[in-house]
Amino acid sequence: MRLLVALFMLLATPAAAVLCEDLTFQGNSYTICTVNAATENLRLFHTGQNGEVYGQFDAIQATLDVETLSFAMNAGMYHSDRSPVGLYQEDGAIVSQIVSSDGPGNFGLLPNGVLCINDDSARVIETLQFIESARQCRDATQSGPMLVIDGALHPRFIPNGSSKFIRNGAGTSPDGKTAYFAISNDAVNFHSFGLLFRDYLQVDQALYFDGKVSRLHAPQLGRSDFGFQLGPIIGVID
Repeated sequence: MRLLVALFMLLATPAAAVLCEDLTFQGNSYTICTVNAATENLRLFHTGQNGEVYGQFDAIQATLDVETLSFAMNAGMYHSDRSPVGLYQEDGAIVSQIVSSDGPGNFGLLPNGVLCINDDSARVIETLQFIESARQCRDATQSGPMLVIDGALHPRFIPNGSSKFIRNGAGTSPDGKTAYFAISNDAVNFHSFGLLFRDYLQVDQALYFDGKVSRLHAPQLGRSDFGFQLGPIIGVID
């Protein structure tokens, strides 16, 4: 898989800044979008200049002039008013603070983590490690649980877990140059979704974004999901 991704990165052109593909892994259908975080304009979106939460992919595209939203995905959990849960930072401005304590729901299923984005890199980092390192990010979103931590699945995942949803998340390469964004097209449990990142994408760190509301914008596949209003969104601008 890594060889194929490396080949894509060498051959990629500005018209194909993101590679999105459908695949089947262990009997489940997924769509994976691979982004060269070292060269592409990968960023987070939440609130427009009018003070309104974007909520949908087309609302972001509507603010662009000649640029194109070539990829987007919901990127973290949010409250009923669509404000981010946990750390959210955009263009260096911290919108909400990091949360390190456990709690109810998937976000509080520790360890959780942070996706930290800079101009030339993207890294998934476990929350306590992120706090200890005092890492600087241009954009950051916190979510949980971690799917893969230092090459191991989250310790609470159960192989035959009965809780199954459409799920999405992100994983990053050790050098921070490649980011993988995946969404299940079938309802899957955490264990199956974690295996996709660990065994298929072979990443050491991966983070769960959400379930139930998971959506993807992938124009090259003729796909732009619509549904519930979203909170944080991650995307690539060409």
